[in-house]
Amino acid sequence: MQKITLILGGARSGKSAYGEMLALKNFSSPIYIFTAQAWDDEMKSRIKTHRKRREGKNWKDIEAPIELGTAIKNNAKSDNCILVDCLTLWLTNILLAGQDIDDAINELLQMIKACPGEIILISSEVGLGIVPDNSMARRFRDLSGKLHQKLAMEAENVLLMVAGIPMVVKGKL
Repeated sequence: MQKITLILGGARSGKSAYGEMLALKNFSSPIYIFTAQAWDDEMKSRIKTHRKRREGKNWKDIEAPIELGTAIKNNAKSDNCILVDCLTLWLTNILLAGQDIDDAINELLQMIKACPGEIILISSEVGLGIVPDNSMARRFRDLSGKLHQKLAMEAENVLLMVAGIPMVVKGKL
């Protein structure tokens, strides 16, 4: 049965670890689709930390920095769970690649809605701070806010992570 959970929160709020715990709670071999690209040593270290946390567990890792909708479509199963980490990184990748944002978001939404199993979506909430001082950052903030609103409408559960504590915005866990 399909179930969509959206987990939002700030940097280092515990989004990924909580999403991983939810996936492993009911599924023995969840699929982890990650969108991060290791552009520098700091990002390489972050990716390594995430992988290390999953060691010894039966995760199937899939890298999808841009073709996220396709990765979801190709790996969706009614008896399994896909965890996507992180939608704001994916959105950044789409922007940097110069792709049509609306088309990419619409395709992603279609693939998520068509996913027959459980899907957990991790994304950074970037709209709670000050107004960014440049147009690209404002555009990114606005696009991520629109993406989050569209996903929240489809999701059964929406959580906001604060200091490692999940706060239910919609649904129940």
